[in-house]
Amino acid sequence: MGDRWQVVVDRSVCIGSGMCVAVSPDGFRLDSARQSHPVAPETDAAEGVLAAAEGCPVEAITLTVVGSGEAVFPPQE
Repeated sequence: MGDRWQVVVDRSVCIGSGMCVAVSPDGFRLDSARQSHPVAPETDAAEGVLAAAEGCPVEAITLTVVGSGEAVFPPQE
């Protein structure tokens, strides 16, 4: 992949299912309110982080390419 991604979790949308943590434990954590947040706001592109975003039941996770802002997930239509 080679890119770096900005990882954002919309906490107003997150339902705390924990799916992201199960899929990418190095990429996401749940806080005491069971709200997801990225371990780091920027990360190397990784299949696990993408799988977590794709598997989020409410699409609360947004991934963009650092620098260009190009959407990784959800894809732009």
